[in-house]
Amino acid sequence: MRTQVAIIGAGPSGLLLGALLAKAGIANVIVEQRSADYVLGRIRAGVLEQTTVDLLDAAGVGSRMHREGLPHDGVELCFGGERHRIDLHGLTGKRVMVYGQTEVTRDLMDARTAAGLPIVYEADDVRVHGFDGSTPHVTWRAGGVEQRLDADFIAGCDGFHGVCRASVPTEAIQLHERVYPFGWLGLLADVPPVHHELIYLNHERGFALCSQRSHTRSRYYLQCSLDDKVEQWSDDAFWAELKRRLPPATAAELTTGPSLEKSIAPLRSFVAEPMRFGRLFLAGDAAHIVPPTGAKGLNLAASDVGFLWQALDEHYRGSAGGLDGYSERALHRIWKAERFSWWLTSLMHRFPDGGSFGAKMQQAELEYLVSSQAAMTTLAENYVGLPMK
Repeated sequence: MRTQVAIIGAGPSGLLLGALLAKAGIANVIVEQRSADYVLGRIRAGVLEQTTVDLLDAAGVGSRMHREGLPHDGVELCFGGERHRIDLHGLTGKRVMVYGQTEVTRDLMDARTAAGLPIVYEADDVRVHGFDGSTPHVTWRAGGVEQRLDADFIAGCDGFHGVCRASVPTEAIQLHERVYPFGWLGLLADVPPVHHELIYLNHERGFALCSQRSHTRSRYYLQCSLDDKVEQWSDDAFWAELKRRLPPATAAELTTGPSLEKSIAPLRSFVAEPMRFGRLFLAGDAAHIVPPTGAKGLNLAASDVGFLWQALDEHYRGSAGGLDGYSERALHRIWKAERFSWWLTSLMHRFPDGGSFGAKMQQAELEYLVSSQAAMTTLAENYVGLPMK
């Protein structure tokens, strides 16, 4: 087989890149190690920046998002038992869209199937070759038989643990990482959200987040120890702890119910640079991870894809400048989002070594934040998403 762009990974970044390239008339094949059901079964975030919404529209997959998604004009910060609204739209003229990553993935999968575009699932032993020369290609095994896909370029959209970044020589790549000393315990339930906008809580018992996927499905998170196990947390224990962290009036409005899914996720900040190695380009989690506090993971993956799509389109129209500048453009935006996610994580969570001084510093900064138009505008500008430049 031969194509113009081989895309490794059928998560939202790989599928979105495939859809955008197809719209531009650029042939592509997606190769995915897992099954389609496995990819769809991954529960992830669902706060979309306007740039992500625009890219999904450009790919022709935005109609259901606009019908069923929930536009949000603000978020709330809760500390000291009081809630404070940040007017995102009033401060920036922009809003965010709440629409689950699973739904984004489903829309992209359905569109690819409807268009008859090639995708390989359950590919064993995927490997990338020749990207440092003129003959990049991908191999994998299917039914015990080795398959080969030749391409002009390879796009590594295969996540943090994928093969693409791991195939780059160690001397050619620099890694930056911060691992946080806590995790998020998440619970998904078919219950109405406690509030129509997201609530971020700073509490002496730890961070909490009240979010949603629809008017009838909610997603809640609790800061927890990295030593915790999901099995230790019954549904009743989760709801009781969430109520302890909520202000009493808000806790009284909370609707509880059986969980559809519970999981614990560690938090890290991570960047690999550069993001181009000859004819191999990294995008999304293959190149960077952010703590979910700032809702930037999927959005950064989408902006990477937007930059790469534009660069490849320019290349096939006769200009190489876009490909040469891809890594620098993407990293320029990535580091700003990494900073915001690190800052918001540091502000809202309780750190084991923070002590009373750390708690007082958080309180002082939060009080300043909600009393300063300039500070609230800075938060809002970063939350709704910085422009792609």
